[in-house]
Amino acid sequence: MKTEAPDGRQRLTIVPLHLDEANELVSRWHRHHKPTLSHKFSIGVADDSGAVVGALIAGRPVARRNDNGWTLEVLRVSTDGTANACSALYGAAWRCAKAMGYKRLITYTLPSESGASLRGAGWKLVGSTPGRSWSVKSRPRVDKHPLGQKLIWEAV
Repeated sequence: MKTEAPDGRQRLTIVPLHLDEANELVSRWHRHHKPTLSHKFSIGVADDSGAVVGALIAGRPVARRNDNGWTLEVLRVSTDGTANACSALYGAAWRCAKAMGYKRLITYTLPSESGASLRGAGWKLVGSTPGRSWSVKSRPRVDKHPLGQKLIWEAV
C-alpha cells in the first residue's frame, strides 16, 4: 500500500545501513567520490516501497584541525534522485550526531552544487576553503578527490 504525506508527496523513512551497504550506493550514485574506508555511522532513506533511495556516511573530520572529538563530518551523500532524499538524510544525520553527543556536524560541497538540500535541512553556509592538495613534500600523496574551492556547511 502506498502511503503519502498530507501534501501528496512520497513519504521517506530513515533506515540504518552498514558501511558496506552505504558504500555500494555511493559507488553507484555519487558523481565524484569513491566509497569511504571507515565511518562513525551510516544511514539510508527508503521510499514507500521500502527501497533504499539514498545513503549518508558520517565519520571523523578529514581535516585534522576539525578532528577535536566533538565534531563529525558528513563524508558522503548519494541518492538516486528521489525528491527530498538528500534533505531527509542531512536532517537525520544531525539528529544522530547530537544523540551520540557530538556538538558539531559539518560537510563540504563544490561551488557548482546549489546547497538546496542542505538549506532545506536547516544547515548554514559557514565559509569556504581553497581545497588544496593533501600532498606535501614531506608526505607525498595521490589526490583522489576534486581539488579546488569547497564550501563549508554546518548543521544548526
